[in-house]
Amino acid sequence: MTIKPLADNVVIKATAAEETTKSGIVLTSASKEKPQIAEVVAVGPGGIVDGKEVCMTVKPGDKVIAAKYAGTDIKLDDEEYTVLHIADILAIVE
Repeated sequence: MTIKPLADNVVIKATAAEETTKSGIVLTSASKEKPQIAEVVAVGPGGIVDGKEVCMTVKPGDKVIAAKYAGTDIKLDDEEYTVLHIADILAIVE
């Protein structure tokens, strides 16, 4: 099954959460934060949203930084994804 976002929505898949800190401390699952860096899986067509033209500036495969609590988390075929608006993507990681 595939996800095809509509309008100015983007589907992202989070990268693996850090399991150890830079100093070597092992983190428990409860103390891990939701990762902010994710890979773009699918991009909506953009177009006119709320009377304004929205240009989609990301493409599938891009690594992006998303707002921390943005979007809707979904689970499909045992994979976890987040669907969010293009405005909730803060940067592209190069």
